[in-house]
Amino acid sequence: MLLKPYHYELAHPRTSIQRCLLGIVGGCSAAFVIILFRLAIEAIQKIYLQQVDYFTTLDPSIRFILPVCGTILIIVFAYITRFKHYRMGIPYVIHRLKQRYGHIPLRSTINQFFGGMIALASGFSVGREGPAVHLGAAGSSFLGEWLKLPYNSIRILAGCGVAAGISASFNTPFAAVIFVMEVVLREYKVHIFVPVMLAAACGSILTRLVFGEDHEMAFLRFVTLDYWMYLYLVLLGIFLGAMASLFNKQLMRVIQGFRPLGMASRLLLAGAITGGVGYVLPEAMGAGLSAIDVVIASPDNIQLLIAILLGKFFLTIVAIGLGVPGGIIGPIFGIGVLTGTIALLPMGFLLDDVGTYTSSFALLGMAGMMTAVLHAPLAALSAVMELSSNPDVILPAMLVIVSAYVTSTQLFGNSSIFIQQLQYQKLSYKSSSVQIALQTTGVLSVMDADYRLFKGSPDKAIRDCLEQSPTQLVVKGEDFEIGMQYSLVEWDTSLNPHQSTPLKFTNMEGVPAQATLAEVYEILQASRHGAVYIYNDVPDDIIGVISWHNLRSYLHKEYY
Repeated sequence: MLLKPYHYELAHPRTSIQRCLLGIVGGCSAAFVIILFRLAIEAIQKIYLQQVDYFTTLDPSIRFILPVCGTILIIVFAYITRFKHYRMGIPYVIHRLKQRYGHIPLRSTINQFFGGMIALASGFSVGREGPAVHLGAAGSSFLGEWLKLPYNSIRILAGCGVAAGISASFNTPFAAVIFVMEVVLREYKVHIFVPVMLAAACGSILTRLVFGEDHEMAFLRFVTLDYWMYLYLVLLGIFLGAMASLFNKQLMRVIQGFRPLGMASRLLLAGAITGGVGYVLPEAMGAGLSAIDVVIASPDNIQLLIAILLGKFFLTIVAIGLGVPGGIIGPIFGIGVLTGTIALLPMGFLLDDVGTYTSSFALLGMAGMMTAVLHAPLAALSAVMELSSNPDVILPAMLVIVSAYVTSTQLFGNSSIFIQQLQYQKLSYKSSSVQIALQTTGVLSVMDADYRLFKGSPDKAIRDCLEQSPTQLVVKGEDFEIGMQYSLVEWDTSLNPHQSTPLKFTNMEGVPAQATLAEVYEILQASRHGAVYIYNDVPDDIIGVISWHNLRSYLHKEYY
């Protein structure tokens, strides 16, 4: 009962102190889960690695065995939890946010935590941001469900968890906010924007307290380019757009081609392939940090860079395509860094100090690849700006991002890899404009609590009430064996001479207090008449009524 005023405020689609507090709590809860996830990965890797995510120091035979053993552990854990389908990661979170207000199943969350932890510790070419987004959204939404918050607020809370997950993964709070708005929620509303910003900030602060101020790509520094090089950046963007389209196409081919195989067979195959490639090319293993380190250490070794690029490209497609529980953004960053560095080398014919621009082209390659694969141009721009800590990267990054995006979409017909995965898995992610508007508002903010309830009263008492107050909302409750049935009572204006009473009784369905107006619309849209009643904890506990007239008035309400 103490939280009821809080629930009423959160049901409104507006910025408030309560919603800001929600963002802080959601961001902190998600950040704690993700920090635990990262610490677990590092603790495992430090047992056999000299440095986290660097597999070059391992014996070749261990590099081959490690991914295979990892897949066996993932399969055993999935078998213990009776988890048969790997619907996890960012695409699945997008689906749950759009269709289930961010409610994430517990079983998939547990498998995402342990499966992602084992996959990353075993050297698969996957990123930790996929599990981080899933775990962040789940941790925040579980909190909202436990507090029985309105569904519209749980959806925002899950979005806050996503922002905290991205922020905690890369220490890029601003890019995390843009990613949530551009890719996950696809909404730019102030009352959503503010709590998501707070959640991203909390995720970044807590991550820095545990892992330090610098992010793992802090050594990539942007050096200002001469203006005559900008034309070459357009060519770089075109190449990245084509490469990203090839990546998405081949990834979907693997997903579709190996679909008939069971989950265990696919994971074992992914482990064997990763181990085989890792045996001869350890730099291609892991989330991508070792590949980026090679770029800095040997920027002019074109044979090695091309080999790592091809290996990383292939292993990422294999791991993600065969269902290894991990993210795609980390490897995409590695592929983009390698591609940008390789693309810089021909400039050596025109520049004496071409190595000076290695980090600059690495960052621009990262931006273009992320844009074309995920279709997230603003998130890519903000990410490289934060990672470089230099606003001078904005203009050249724009050239690469725009050319990569247009090439990918218009010349090659490529769409976001997340959307392609959702479409293939037949997971709905679209909503009508009416549903989007109604899902942002909880029923508590619109319901009419000023109603007269008659239980077991004769019709005469109801008629007397309506005669005294014709506009009064009147509800009649009748106790049946199956429970209480509520009806909306109105004057019958049909002028039917055979009508035994001048009153009209319309049965009402109950809607929980956590629901949004979208559920009310689904019930009333067919008849365009009647009402629903709102209940608190049990269906008999009526606390308010929403009529079709009130719902229609809300839809026609003007906003700035």
